[in-house]
Amino acid sequence: MTQAKVPARKLDSFDRAILRIIQRDNKTPQRSIAEAVNLSAAAVQRRIAAMEAAGVIEKNVAVLDTAAVAMGITAIVEVHLGNERLQTVDAAKALFRDAPEVQQCYYVTGGTSFVLIIVSPDMVSYEATTRRLFAQNEAVASFRTLVALDRVKTGSEIIVP
Repeated sequence: MTQAKVPARKLDSFDRAILRIIQRDNKTPQRSIAEAVNLSAAAVQRRIAAMEAAGVIEKNVAVLDTAAVAMGITAIVEVHLGNERLQTVDAAKALFRDAPEVQQCYYVTGGTSFVLIIVSPDMVSYEATTRRLFAQNEAVASFRTLVALDRVKTGSEIIVP
């Protein structure tokens, strides 16, 4: 069940400073955030709760080391659909959203329909994933895989001016 979002709020300089801190480490104690932004811990707590309710903060997650959890293959995959009809695109979005191997999924422009980030423990598992998501999917015209050699930078920190 999705939670109803509070109408969008205008972010002020305190909100933006809080967001910069919690994007780096969302487990930073609120008293430390309060000291860094010159607010009380209670004010920081209220602001974070308001930004969560408004959907500014979508969720809190843990970023895992793929090697530590035995996911040795990270693939960036370009997917080309046979057509861009609403029903085709929506079905692909649902399929990719529900696939646990798909870590990120972007519906894009420029001749490619989707760009996916997929993790797998090994190439055998990756091939099984590509068969299930792409080769056996009549909506997919083609796909191209780029295998990552090194994770240079990951994360989802957004520059908050």
